[in-house]
Amino acid sequence: MSNAFYIPSLNLMGVGCLEEAVNAIKSHGFTKALIVTDKVLNDLGAVSKLTTLLDSANVAAVVFDETKPNPTIENVNDGLALLKGNQCDCVISFGGGSPHDCAKGIALLATNGGEIKDYEGVDVSAKPQLPLISINTTAGTASEMTRFCIITDEARHIKMAIVDKNVTPIISVNDPELMLAKPASLTAATGMDALTHAIEAYVSIAATPVTDAVAIKAIEMVQANLREAVQNGDNLTARDNMAYAQFMAGMAFNNASLGYVHAIAHQLGGFYDLPHGVCNAILLPHVQQYNAKVVPARLADVARAMGVDTNGMTDEQAANAGLDAIRQLSKDVNIPAGLEQLGVKRDDFDVLAENALKDACGFTNPKQASHEEIVAILDSAL
Repeated sequence: MSNAFYIPSLNLMGVGCLEEAVNAIKSHGFTKALIVTDKVLNDLGAVSKLTTLLDSANVAAVVFDETKPNPTIENVNDGLALLKGNQCDCVISFGGGSPHDCAKGIALLATNGGEIKDYEGVDVSAKPQLPLISINTTAGTASEMTRFCIITDEARHIKMAIVDKNVTPIISVNDPELMLAKPASLTAATGMDALTHAIEAYVSIAATPVTDAVAIKAIEMVQANLREAVQNGDNLTARDNMAYAQFMAGMAFNNASLGYVHAIAHQLGGFYDLPHGVCNAILLPHVQQYNAKVVPARLADVARAMGVDTNGMTDEQAANAGLDAIRQLSKDVNIPAGLEQLGVKRDDFDVLAENALKDACGFTNPKQASHEEIVAILDSAL
């Protein structure tokens, strides 16, 4: 069996690499960029630092800042209209997972045409997207370097998973200076998202020795740095370490894919418009409790990466101890204890489970579930 490994061709990491990224953009010969971001980042003046650097490199820019926390089909269509109207030759996403995903949708339609819902699924597109440079301002989603694009279909109240090699950015940028002073709640949610990526990739049926290596290292680094990044948002070392952790988690799931945590979380986000990282954090131990029936040894490895001393434990005992460590980390960074606190209702479980079983992210979960089992997972997480 052969395996493919997807990653942007250039990945810039470390303090001050934003300037290097602008030089790389200039070297490609791009002349006019659509910057996809959100109103918060634009209103805070964070985007102006980028536009100033682009201007000094003689690259013009148009800003689209309408991206919602769960980007929608409408967001993609509005951004595409702005891109076409200004004849942009590249797209730059600036922010966290939401601007990155929205930008991927825009860039994909710019070259492939049609509607974004046409590309739901795996490798549906025929052509590479318009060149995309993704500049990260959070440490969690890894959308700046993956082939995953998640867009909310407002009519169906679901999140569409577009998994396509053609939405991979050409350049990813992780400058920890852009991540300083982010709210503790955002830092916690995105950090737990990164942990979820790493763990789901490690237990995935598509895992390889390469994805295993980066997944375990990512878990170790999240465990070691997330609490400090949440408690002290100006700690540049913790921010830098979390940037590396989330990037490695992205390398893992970009190639080994994910599991039922994401398959279910996508439905919660689409149905209730909830924060993705928080949903993942709440669901993570419950889904892995289900998976422990078939991959206890893998989850014992996760426990050790979480700092658990597993000497003298069976794989099953170690797996359970690892789940306790995950719950403790969530508690320490103030993640809500259950889905009920987010407004999730038991009456909606049937439709949520039905849609989760159709989500491409669940196909690589180590144990395939029935409708009733997904409902049971939701009930345990309530």
